[in-house]
Amino acid sequence: MEEKTVGFAVCGSFCTHARAMEALEEVARRFAHVIPIVSQTVADTDTRFGAAHDLMREMMRICDHRVLTSIVEAEPIGPKKMLDLLIIAPCTGNTLGKLAGGIADTSVTMAAKAHLRNQRPLLIAPSTNDGLAGSAANLGSLMARRNIYFVPFGQDDPVGKPTSLVADFSLVADAAQAALAGQQLQPMLVCP
Repeated sequence: MEEKTVGFAVCGSFCTHARAMEALEEVARRFAHVIPIVSQTVADTDTRFGAAHDLMREMMRICDHRVLTSIVEAEPIGPKKMLDLLIIAPCTGNTLGKLAGGIADTSVTMAAKAHLRNQRPLLIAPSTNDGLAGSAANLGSLMARRNIYFVPFGQDDPVGKPTSLVADFSLVADAAQAALAGQQLQPMLVCP
């Protein structure tokens, strides 16, 4: 187990939460300290994929740490240099746009902004139905920035949802290891 502190932030791509929890389990096996973070939407929204309370309880069990759910709780990540790496898995198109535009109005975007000020790696696992449409420019903008890395991703349903992109969640822990070494896990484009 590597003696690192990793933040694991979850956004509202609810259909990928089960895969994100599997990735979180693997990250928790590899790194000594994992701090869970969820957007307010995730903290407050029950869906057909599960209850918000159950998801947060599962994250707390895996990480043995209270889940950060607010901007106020996420803001100290920067000044206190709390994290060696921040993972956002899944990262919605909405969050991609906010990160690209420098907007920090959720717990997850605040965590990212606070973390990036320390010039430490941010790992993004995209999951968005408009990745090859409205979110494509934001994705490209983030790819060109220092200290931002991606979990390899691809089209999850090219026929049924031709603009949809999703990360291969089985590669989150490997991509985290690469990002900590200052490298982008390759190939970046895969068939998830």
